[in-house]
Amino acid sequence: MKANKSYRYRVVDVFTTEPLEGNPLAVFPNASDLSTEVMQKIARELNLSETVFLCPPTRSECAAKLRIFTPGKEMDFAGHPTVGTAYILRDEGVVAKETARFILEENVGPISVSVDSGPSPKLWLVTPAIKEHGLVERGTAAALLGLKKTELLGIAPEILDAGGNPTLFVPVSDPKTVDRISFDTSAWERFKSQHTNPLCIFAFATTPEGAYSRMFALDYGIREDPATGSSTGPLAAYMMKHGLVSSKASTTFYSEQGTKMGRRSILHVRIHGESGTDGIAVGGNVTPLIEGTLTL
Repeated sequence: MKANKSYRYRVVDVFTTEPLEGNPLAVFPNASDLSTEVMQKIARELNLSETVFLCPPTRSECAAKLRIFTPGKEMDFAGHPTVGTAYILRDEGVVAKETARFILEENVGPISVSVDSGPSPKLWLVTPAIKEHGLVERGTAAALLGLKKTELLGIAPEILDAGGNPTLFVPVSDPKTVDRISFDTSAWERFKSQHTNPLCIFAFATTPEGAYSRMFALDYGIREDPATGSSTGPLAAYMMKHGLVSSKASTTFYSEQGTKMGRRSILHVRIHGESGTDGIAVGGNVTPLIEGTLTL
């Protein structure tokens, strides 16, 4: 009879300073002997937006290799798992607390992480290169969200991709309209018949602070995501492109996401160089919550 083995894991809330807000993340610090199939089953069992399994890096410059799973599939890159895992690596001494910058290995490649100074520092990732995948008609995008075309801004929604996560960005008239979104699964199925690759839809309204946002990812087994770091870099690029936020060097703002779900998240953005030419960083705080053991 096979002997049981236990695996330690931690859960942290990412992009928040408040427990039980933000986006929860499970991280297994020692998971190199787990198969891909078992990792996927564990992610489905925990049923969080993402679960991370840490393995030894294959690149000498990287502190660790992240395998990132939603309940439905493995991700090549994801934002809140990068920030949350960076916190745990520092908290457990894998990365020294005085280290201001280090690199994590993900399927998409090396991801640079930096850390602010101070007792409760923000952790930042540099968004991978952003690619454009075409425009979507405003009426089509509005139907996906259960809204009227007139409730969207007069700007064409666009599919952008950073790190292999194509996302449709839809600018909505105001935050109250964002809260009234009722995602239409029938309209989504019709839309997806013409877009076979996995796709997320990110709706937002501009605010004095930056943006008020919601994100839906049915293709990844996530009805709605409380905080989406991989989409926030492209959000910044889209907003700069259309004059919805300043494009000057060293611009900063934040996106508030997950509030409608009762999991308010604050995703900070730093734009380096004119219009992000020197990179877009996404960062925030992390709050530790749970330490547990899973036995297989």
